[in-house]
Formats: sequence, structure tokens, C-alpha cells
Amino acid sequence: MPRPVSQPLQPIASSKAKNPKVQRNPLRLPWFELSGMAIAASCLAGLGVQAGVSAAPPEPELQLGVVQRFGTKPTDELTLQAPAGDRLTLTFTTGPIRQTLSTTKVKMDVVMQPLPEPQVNERVVLSTHRSFESAEDSAAKWQAQGIEVEVAQPERWQVWAKRDVYSSPLLRRLLLQSLQDQGNATAYIDSQVLSQVPKASFIVDGYRYTRDQLQVTSSSSLVQVTPGSKEKNKSPEQIAKEQQTSRLYAGTIRLQPNSYGTYTLVNQVPIETYLRGVVPHEIGAGAPQPAVEAQAILARTYALRNLRRFAIDGYELCADTQCQVYWGLTGTVPEADRAIAATRGLVLTYQNELVDALYSSTTGGVTAPFSDVWNGAPRPYLRAVIDSAANIWDLSQRSLANEQNFRAFITQRKGFNEEGWDMFRWREEGSLARLTTDLKQYLQSNKHPLADFTAIQQLQVTERSPAGRVLKMVAQTDRGAIELEKDDILNAFYPPNSTLFYLDPIYGANKVLKGYAFVGGGLGHGVGLSQTGSYRLGKLGWTNQKILSFYYPGTQIQPISQALTFWRTPSRQTAPRS
Repeated sequence: MPRPVSQPLQPIASSKAKNPKVQRNPLRLPWFELSGMAIAASCLAGLGVQAGVSAAPPEPELQLGVVQRFGTKPTDELTLQAPAGDRLTLTFTTGPIRQTLSTTKVKMDVVMQPLPEPQVNERVVLSTHRSFESAEDSAAKWQAQGIEVEVAQPERWQVWAKRDVYSSPLLRRLLLQSLQDQGNATAYIDSQVLSQVPKASFIVDGYRYTRDQLQVTSSSSLVQVTPGSKEKNKSPEQIAKEQQTSRLYAGTIRLQPNSYGTYTLVNQVPIETYLRGVVPHEIGAGAPQPAVEAQAILARTYALRNLRRFAIDGYELCADTQCQVYWGLTGTVPEADRAIAATRGLVLTYQNELVDALYSSTTGGVTAPFSDVWNGAPRPYLRAVIDSAANIWDLSQRSLANEQNFRAFITQRKGFNEEGWDMFRWREEGSLARLTTDLKQYLQSNKHPLADFTAIQQLQVTERSPAGRVLKMVAQTDRGAIELEKDDILNAFYPPNSTLFYLDPIYGANKVLKGYAFVGGGLGHGVGLSQTGSYRLGKLGWTNQKILSFYYPGTQIQPISQALTFWRTPSRQTAPRS
């Protein structure tokens, strides 16, 4: 049920933001242990930059989790293959001995290894979130209370009590009891009893090797990776799906353990090559060149700003909509390559710091301020902007916090940059039974004390921002009122495509409530650039600089340099709404 943070345009993808030679990311430290400047320097130190300098080399290399949880299913399989005429070099260790093997193709799978005795695997989950942005803010708040934490993504984003600090069952239970004594009802211990664990394995020349860490290279620096399944008698549909998910990656590949008892396949690649696998799958092949150039600058900025995202697992970024869609060298197009070359090394900044380069498919006619969607300090450059090249709505005179104004805004369809796109305006209905099921699943996943409610009796928007986004929504149930905030609303209910909506009750015979229609606009979070909106602005002749200045007021395009800060803990200053 969880929806992606942002979605690429439909022409490219159907949806739409991380060993033998394993170098652990220097960010694998207590979350927020370092100051913002020091963390930025730590990130860059991992990329080969002198520690203490908030800058990057001309072309830093990124570490991308392209297959994040290999081994979740016992049937998981990966096929790695060299290009024609080339060979793969596999590097691993056997005890203290470093070994290398050469082959053209290798299949990797997992073998379920029985444990000598059952093993308890547990962690204290302090909070659960739809997005990294909200999880990071929550982590900062827990840290301020003196609790060492780390941000994880077993499925949804979570904040954990740091495992090597709360390392015993007694310490974990003392922490939980202390939190419960303070009135916290949402923290819990996630505990599993394991009788077997997946172990990564591969076969070369008829011999099976079982290793936790493996590095794969080729002389051409190209490796084809095909996820699949060991199931026999695969259907034609399964075979076709595996072929569709096959990717050609530049750089190096390595397999390494993660924090969830499975493995992550990591692609280490130069950032400009990385962008070739991102830009065409985010903006779409038919976008005007200025819009593609704007997307390239944002994708470069986003990547370098978010190097800390998967610190817990020893890599930096993922390859799906929780970061940016990345397909390696599969599906590259000349238009995107030209835009990447034309903007090489350029990033978007605010006061000499990389911006949170957030963007979404469709805003619905108005961009969302950062704090309308996620918890955390406002970003002054992520404010409400009417997504139109013309002056068609004045937020200072007609605030969208007013329900009547908001409904009038949603009714208006002409004059916007996104006019004519499918997701610009929409109406999605949900029966009470469907909405009840959605909410119960969401609450159960969060161990909410009211998760055993039976039925929703009423839904109500209780707070809306001046930019129109729903900030708070209350579900009245037979067990009591449940309040939902911001992007958690999209986790709790399937029908809405964004938080830019109003509710219309649906009645049956005798005026009995049957469900609700969510009437709104936009797809995704709506923060920052609208990919569909940038199409229109590009066609109007706007340059990449003008497009970015429109969606991110007060920002500047700069080349990567030692004068720039990549990331620091945002200060809780007040940002303008419009």
C-alpha cells in the first residue's frame, strides 16, 4: 500500500528519492553524532576527499544499492554476466586468503543455513515513517532526548535505538519501559526467533562458494545484472519480467550483508555515469531540453545531498523512488546524455549549501512547502509556488487553508503548467470497507494501540495548510479518534494520489454513509519542481536556470567546489509560505 515518494512520468516508467574489498561508509556512526559540517566532510571522505573539507572531487563516485534485500525469499537468484568478449573477475576471501576467479557468467543464490540453536534477533523500533525526511527528523528528536539512534529501511523507514548501544535484551526492555512510563505508546521491540538464516552462495567451475562478501569487476567496467528466481518451470510471464528487470551497470559490483539479515548488491559508479541511468527515467524521453537539463542538475544535487541515506547498511543511495529511479546504462537516450554533459558538475544551492533537491511528477497546481509534507525544519527555498507561467491565483489574497478557496482552486483547470496531464486533477473513491481495511493495515504495521478497531464512522480534514495540503485528518472509529498527519495519510489510505485533496462523503439509500471520494490534484509529494510543469516551461523557451529559479526561489546554480556544504542539520527557522 505505501506509495513512492515521487514518480517518474508515465512514458518511461509506471511509478515515480543506498566483502573482500568492502569499504564501510564512514557515516556508519550514531545518527546525528556528528555536526552537519562534519557529516558532510565524512561523506566526502568516503569518496576520497580530504577529511574536514565540505567539497567533492570533480566526479565523486556513488555507492548504490541496486538490489537492496537479496535473500528475502529462499528462491532469490541473481545472474551476473560480462559483455561479449569480456570476463568477470570475482574477488573474495577464504579465511585470511584473498582469492580471485575468472568467469563469463555467475549465478548467485541463497542457501538457508540452519543455526545450531534458535537465535533471537530484535531491535527497539522507536518510530515508523513513509519517508526518509520524516524519519531523519524523528531521529534528531530522539537523539535530543539522549537516545542513540540509527535510521533503517527494512521495508518502510524506521528509527531504531542504536543496536550496539542497546545491545542486550535487558537494556532494550529497560529503554522500552522508560519510554512507556513517559507515555509513549508507539515504540516497540521487533523480535524474531530464527532457526535458519540465508547465506549468499555462487557456483564457478562446478564448485559452490558460500561467502557473505563478493566483489565483481570486468575489464570494460560493465556488468549485466538480472534478478530472478530459482523456481523450476517458470511461466513465460516470469521469464519476461526477469528480462525486463535486467540492467547493465557501469563501474564495479559488490555483494555485502545489510542490517536485515539479507544482502545488498551495491554498484559503485561515477556520478556523471550514474546520471545517465537516472535522468531519462525520471523526466521522460519527450521532455524539452531545458527541462531535461533542469532534471540533470536536480538529480546530481539530490544524490550528493543524500549520501547519508543508507549509512546503516554501508552504502549511500537506492535505485528506486525512495531515492531516484536508476537503471544503470539500460535505457540511456541521447537527449539526456546531452543535458548531463551540458550541465556537468553543476548543482543547485542556497546560501552555498546544496538544496534538498526534491521534485515530483505533478504538483496539482501549487508546490508544497517542505513542512507541509514532512516533519522537520522548513527549507526557505521549498515554498508554495502557484504552478503557472501566468498570474492566475494570489495565495496572499486567497489562502488555500480556507476550504471554500481550496475547492474553488481544485475546480479550476485552465492556465496551469500541468493543464491536460492525467494526474493534474482526479477523483478517487473508497468504500468504508476498503478504507477500514487500509487504515487497519497501516495501524497494525505501526503497532498502534487502536489497530483492533472494527469500522470507520467518519473521516474529516481538520487542518489544511495555506498551500492547500492536508496537514491533519481524523478518522472516527468505534474505538476512538485516530489522527493522521501529512504524508502518513498516503500510507494509511490508498485512494488519494497526494495530500492536495478534499473529502466528499458518498451516501447510499436512506442517506447511509457508504464511503468517501478524495477529490484533488497532483501525484506524489508536490515539493519542488513539477516534472510535468517543467515540460510546459521548457516549451515556452524557459532556460534550465529560469525553471529552477521558479520552483526553488532564491537558489543559485553553481559548480561543485570546496566552497559548498553538502549537508548540515537544518535549522528550525521559519520559511516564507509564498
